Amino acid sequence: MFENLTDKLERSFRILKGEGRITEINVAETLKEIRRALIDADVNYKVAKTFTDQVKAKALGQDVLRSVKPGQMMTKIVRDELAQLMGGTAADIRLEGTPAVVLIAGLQGSGKTTFSGKLASWIRSKKGRQVLLVAGDVYRPAAIDQLQVLGKQIGVEVYTEPGNDNPVAIAENAIRYARQKSYNVVIIDTAGRLAVDEAMMREITAIKAAVKPSETLFVVDAMTGQDAVNTAREFNERLDFDGVVLTKLDGDTRGGAAISIRSVVDKPLKFISSGEKMDALQVFHPERMADRILGMGDVVSLVERAQEQFDEEEARRLKKKLVKDQFNFNDFMGQIAQIKKMGNLKDLASMIPGMGKMLKGVEISDDVFKQTEAIINSMTPAEREKPEIINARRRERLAKGSGTTMADVNRLMKQFEDTRKMMKTVAGGNMKMPKMPGGRFRR
Repeated sequence: MFENLTDKLERSFRILKGEGRITEINVAETLKEIRRALIDADVNYKVAKTFTDQVKAKALGQDVLRSVKPGQMMTKIVRDELAQLMGGTAADIRLEGTPAVVLIAGLQGSGKTTFSGKLASWIRSKKGRQVLLVAGDVYRPAAIDQLQVLGKQIGVEVYTEPGNDNPVAIAENAIRYARQKSYNVVIIDTAGRLAVDEAMMREITAIKAAVKPSETLFVVDAMTGQDAVNTAREFNERLDFDGVVLTKLDGDTRGGAAISIRSVVDKPLKFISSGEKMDALQVFHPERMADRILGMGDVVSLVERAQEQFDEEEARRLKKKLVKDQFNFNDFMGQIAQIKKMGNLKDLASMIPGMGKMLKGVEISDDVFKQTEAIINSMTPAEREKPEIINARRRERLAKGSGTTMADVNRLMKQFEDTRKMMKTVAGGNMKMPKMPGGRFRR
């Protein structure tokens, strides 16, 4: 979402190239370009102006170390100020009370119901809590059906009251039910509403007063840009929520809402969400986001995702096979499965420093492994176990069986051999993920 902003900020830092010191004269043009880049990214004008004034105050007159160039110094200052602007540090969700109640509010179409499911899955896996989802949107029947589908998908019970059109009563009854069934977290999905809809605003205020949530989260669509920030401000004046959730960050958005919202609303951005998959939810880390905006990647988040899928026992088993040169297509498929579980591939790649810029304009679809999996699934058990028996005749059969070409099969065989050699080389040290197999990127 920050590709254009990253490019423009990088260009602005080049203005200082060759300078020996940051001065008011040579920094003025840089700050002008930075402010323009932020505004183009849909950052609130006052926020952008205040931000560049703060950067100027920090930067002016600083001695540049011999080992550090002025452009690098300015990058460091902008990075630190960006992180501070977005909240400084990550804000954890509060889960207090028996049960802890989380109230979800937001505009129509902002992605509240999907986020409710993602949050339930996240709390269960990360916090180890027993979660109950509550279908509190009585105005859109599809919302109840959607929540039930999501609940079944993640293995979380959904509380509904067919025929009851009083969301306050449904919420209160759900909490009593949660106590009876020993659920310790209740997530209440509510109807989408507009700040100008007085009756609906009174309703969400009444729900909050009745259930006294430990956490009220306002969900907003990142693609609405500054409208998202303005709406959050209007809702906060009525609802006094505890945190903001930005959804649809995988869409065509310039990212200004993520940068502006903390400063305008004075409430932390707690989660960011992209895609429809139930694991596509991240805690918002201002420092990491600042690094990504400046093209520095986000290695910490990448490592965390890898560790979530890392199986030590499987790694030891795999290491033994590599040392004995027994790595086969069954193991290869296992590695692909681990990579796929980590999330969107382009998002993962953008966490590697410099990779985001290289992948600008490149489309990496979620089915990038589809062809590879089709070829491997066309193999016999013996071929998977002993790849060396796959001769030309077998390759021709695999191409026909997988709906691919001989060239595709030959390419996969070469990638597999390269991966096997690379992994055998590192088997004596730390295990590394294999090169992404089977992917063809399109511009």
